[in-house]
Amino acid sequence: MAAISQRLGEIRMGFMILSRLPMGEIRGPVPDMGASAWSWPIVGAVIGVLAATVHGCALGLGVPPVLAASLAILAGVMATGGLHEDGLADLADGFGGGRTRERRLEIMRDSRIGSYGALALGFSLIIRIIALSSLSAGCAPAAIVALAIASRAPLPAALFVMPSARDDGLGRSAAQVAKRSVLVAAVLGIAALFALGVCVGAITGAVIGLCVLALGLLAKARIGGQTGDVLGAMQQVAELSGWICLSALLS
Repeated sequence: MAAISQRLGEIRMGFMILSRLPMGEIRGPVPDMGASAWSWPIVGAVIGVLAATVHGCALGLGVPPVLAASLAILAGVMATGGLHEDGLADLADGFGGGRTRERRLEIMRDSRIGSYGALALGFSLIIRIIALSSLSAGCAPAAIVALAIASRAPLPAALFVMPSARDDGLGRSAAQVAKRSVLVAAVLGIAALFALGVCVGAITGAVIGLCVLALGLLAKARIGGQTGDVLGAMQQVAELSGWICLSALLS
């Protein structure tokens, strides 16, 4: 029972970190942020189900596909409080405008958004909306949920292998991730993609993995490791690359 209670506490912590969904208070020992990493794909699954439900209801009410896709993406953004989008914008501003490691980290910490961040956000939303609207009503729900899970599955691995670029912040607080958490998250992500079909899942998973790896290498070269913003950008890059793949393979 103690182990089950601990796992449930870790799941609740995962929701508190990656979403704005109400979770109440954790009574008893509070799990470390890193201990909850295995549950992050589960958080994605719930967010994906919410977005898919909004999408299905909108289509059922006769809303055009592009508008229904927009509402579904909006539902996902609201469920996370724009957490990952904020990371993408901050990283784009920092990497685009900073000349040195210190300056990039300074820009990334600035709450104001610049031109690089605005462009990154704009293209992120456009790509996801167009890709989702290109899928049939039968394929869309599974795709939404699968990518919501798979896009969060690589994040524990990034925390496990990459040093923290700061002495504080989310990336530092959640840095203690066990190898078991990395494996559990990876299995959940792969299973979600393979539910769409073995070939589709394999291709999409490979593309997501390569894109996240490329961003990780870039972050290591530009700022020396990971931060919360880097992790948020990784989720966005994973989801965007997944949507591009699925729109090509399923539409």
